[in-house]
Amino acid sequence: MRTIGYIIQKEFIQIFRDKTMLPVIFIVPIIQLIVLVYAATLEMKHIDMIVVDNDLSTVSRKLIGKFDGSPFFYVNSATFNIKEAEHQITNDNADIILHIPAGFEKELLKENKASLQLQINAINATAAGLTNAYANYVLVDFNKNIITEYIHSIAPIPRKTININYSYWYNPELNYKIYMLPGILVILVTIIGMFLAALNIVREKEMGTIEQINVTPIVKYQFIFGKLFPFWVIAMFELAFGLTIGKLLFNIPMEGSLLLLFGFTSIYLIVALGIGLFISTLANTQQQVMFIVFFFMLTFVLMSGIFTPVESMPKWAQFINILNPYTYFMRVIRMVLLKGSGFWDIYKEIVSLIIYGTIILSLAVWRYRKTV
Repeated sequence: MRTIGYIIQKEFIQIFRDKTMLPVIFIVPIIQLIVLVYAATLEMKHIDMIVVDNDLSTVSRKLIGKFDGSPFFYVNSATFNIKEAEHQITNDNADIILHIPAGFEKELLKENKASLQLQINAINATAAGLTNAYANYVLVDFNKNIITEYIHSIAPIPRKTININYSYWYNPELNYKIYMLPGILVILVTIIGMFLAALNIVREKEMGTIEQINVTPIVKYQFIFGKLFPFWVIAMFELAFGLTIGKLLFNIPMEGSLLLLFGFTSIYLIVALGIGLFISTLANTQQQVMFIVFFFMLTFVLMSGIFTPVESMPKWAQFINILNPYTYFMRVIRMVLLKGSGFWDIYKEIVSLIIYGTIILSLAVWRYRKTV
């Protein structure tokens, strides 16, 4: 144990002496956490709309006012020429066209139905889908108001209505920051555990100091444990620090047990450190580590469910996602913080990570023993 203690002490001294690593550990995560929580959002609050109103009626003006009063749409211009409006979308000066044809009010009052056209810039499929959903919501609400107004003006007979009140569990205000912050924390904690651990070991190869360590009587497991443990501690500190920032700046709810969350994180970091150790056995330079980690990180993050649910992926992608450690942590941190899930709600993820960690760490140690 004394030998491991000396190695750990040496690693901490080396980490805090490295002027390039300290900002990566302490400053960069803070900036990323604050900036990305605001930037990484699927909410759209400023959708530029151009109106083509060829009816110029009372109803058409009410409809335009409905869109203009929405927090999502901004009516930035109007024209009577549909070709001109389409040219505005082509030049990226508008996101959606509201085309109200002539006779819109007349058809609505006489035939009880009328047609209008929405043209949406769909170069970004996700943004187009959200724009269409928001627009349909405004139109449905407008339709209800017109029906109510029309019925009361023709035959003011009191009618029974069903009032529907929506209640959203775990995030009542639909605050996207509450949903994104835990996911970004997963990425930051994994960067410390996987990326920096791999860089630190490969740095020993580049400097030649690993040759000196190999001729010492230090046992292999002592060297590996001493090398990885400091980054386990730093990653746990990053999680605690990130949760503190999340609570102070974003008031993120913490419904579940923080002790359970940190316990799960300690198991998860064994997997991340094992992957980092395995990567370090495949690379001889820090540049090679960066390329390998970039490949894995990009794949893991995009398939982790940080933006879209894993359940919406194809079956083959969900099967491959078993090898993605981000998926387990992304699901658990949201379950514990937002839902208040307990041990028996996440025990499958815990067992999966224990198996995963045992396999990847054993493989990394075997590979390390073989190559060094």
